[in-house]
Order: sequence, then C-alpha cells, then structure tokens
Amino acid sequence: MIIDGKKVAIEMRKRIKSQLEQFPDIHITLATVLVGENPASQLYVGKKHKEAHAAGMQSKHVQLAASISQQQLEAEIDALAADPQVHAILVQLPLPEHINKQAIIERIPASKDVDGLGAVNMGKLLQGNKQMVPCTPLGVMKLIQAYAIPTRGRHAVVVGRSSLVGLPQSLLLAEKGIDATVTLAHSRTEDLAAVCRSADILISAVGSPHIITRDFVKPEAMVFDVGVTRQQGRIIGDVDFDNVEPIVAGVTPMPGGTGPMTVACLLENTLLAARLQHAIPKAQQ
Repeated sequence: MIIDGKKVAIEMRKRIKSQLEQFPDIHITLATVLVGENPASQLYVGKKHKEAHAAGMQSKHVQLAASISQQQLEAEIDALAADPQVHAILVQLPLPEHINKQAIIERIPASKDVDGLGAVNMGKLLQGNKQMVPCTPLGVMKLIQAYAIPTRGRHAVVVGRSSLVGLPQSLLLAEKGIDATVTLAHSRTEDLAAVCRSADILISAVGSPHIITRDFVKPEAMVFDVGVTRQQGRIIGDVDFDNVEPIVAGVTPMPGGTGPMTVACLLENTLLAARLQHAIPKAQQ
C-alpha cells in the first residue's frame, strides 16, 4: 500500500477552508521569515504561501539578507509578534551559522509559534497538554489516523532524535490514546537494522539517502519516510522505496508522502493560532 500524503493533505485543506467561515471579519495571515537565498528554502516557503492562499488564508513574507545580525533578526520577529494582523509566524530553517536559532524561535509568542518548536509548546506536548505541535510529526500522526493504522501496543521505532521531528514524534506515538511502545533510535544505536526490523511502525527522520533498506523492515511494517536530501535537484528520502515498497504493508513515497502533510498541518496550526488569539473555541467546528 502506498500511503498517499497528497490525497490526505487535500482533504485537510478542504476542511480548513470550510472552517474559515467562523472568522468572517478576520483575515487569517501566516508570516514567513527567510534569511538568505537558499534555493531549497525558497522553494519550501513558496509552497507554504501557495497552499495558504489555496486554503483561503493570507500570507506575508519577510526576506532578509544572510548577513543580518542576531539583534536585527530579533527585531524583525518582535515586529511580527506585535502585529495583530499576523496570526502565525514561521522562521524557515536552517538559519545562518552566526544566528542563535533557539533564541530566535523563543522570540515567537507561543500562540503564533506554528512550528511548535518554542519551549512553551514543546513543554505542553511533553506534559500531554499539547497546543501547537511540530508540523512534520503531526502530519505523520494524521496519516496514521487517515489510514486507520493500529497503534495500541504496537512497537514504533523512530530513527532520528531532533527536536524538529524525532523527539516530538516519539511523544505523540506514546501519548495516551495512541499507546504505541516507542523506541527512539539514532546514530549511536547498536545494530540499527535489527532495531528497525522489530518495528510495526517505522519512521525515519535522519536525512541520509536510502539508509532504510529492505534489510531494515519486516513484511507487516508501516514505513514513514520523513528524511529529505537534495541531490542534483532531486529529492531523495531515507527509505529505499523501490526495494522496500514490495515487501512492507505500507510506505510513504518521497516526495508525495509526508511532505504535503507537513504543509497541511502548518495551515491547521495557523487556524489554531487564530482561534487562540480571537478566543474562538474548537467546539464551534
């Protein structure tokens, strides 16, 4: 089975668009900040604006020079944070090496932190009181739900321990109601292939081309490819799709699997941000 992120993302966008009727006098706006001119980052930001407009939202883009100082960038974030017309702020990563990434993320108010990477939102996720959840792991959970993939008591292996994907993914899989038994694997894991072969649900978020081969999976596994590497203009995932797909129960393609879900969840978080700022409860959906 091919787990089709594009299809699920389109349905999510339709639902989001229908909910905008609850905001008749509010123009929900997503603001993106891009430092430098990285072609891949420009592509990703452009896609986010395109999808926001398709869902009926507005967007604003702030393009900044790669040489910008920490203080100048913080001032730009502060201006967006103070702007009542901006409901969501996304700082496109990676940032230049001279910028303190976490300090920038913490400048974003929790109610506008649609990447869910700030300490407040991460803390809420850890406490089981989640608010803004990082978009990529949230997208994986939406796919698991859409395809009715059993999780209770199943062994889930997450490869990669970044705060962007691996760590929040592990928390989401282990939370009450999902109830997976989670192993968080990484570059220091002994016999990674054997650990991965024990997984009923395998999620790879490393960014190492085709690290997950057919020797890393068992036939009944559901495999989610989150890792992205760009080589000569091509997007290559962590999963060796051509060799893994014939032997597993389900797998996401790359591209077209988890990527569209990341953007769809960004829009869902933007809608949630507007709800928080205008005190419009989810119960009205």
